[in-house]
Amino acid sequence: MKLYRFLTGPDDASFCHKVSAALNKGWELYGSPTYGFNASSGRMECGQAVVKDVAGKDYDPDMKLSEQ
Repeated sequence: MKLYRFLTGPDDASFCHKVSAALNKGWELYGSPTYGFNASSGRMECGQAVVKDVAGKDYDPDMKLSEQ
């Protein structure tokens, strides 16, 4: 099965750690990162899509993607 996640977070080290953790769990970057202003929070935020192939499992919409 192929999985997709879109990681988001504030423009600080915590976002970089979130992406690094995903990469170290076998996720791969997918496309370009995004960067934009969140008017509600008044801060800049980042986003990055990641994908992962998982053999031997079937997709279930109730699964926690971060645990795959």
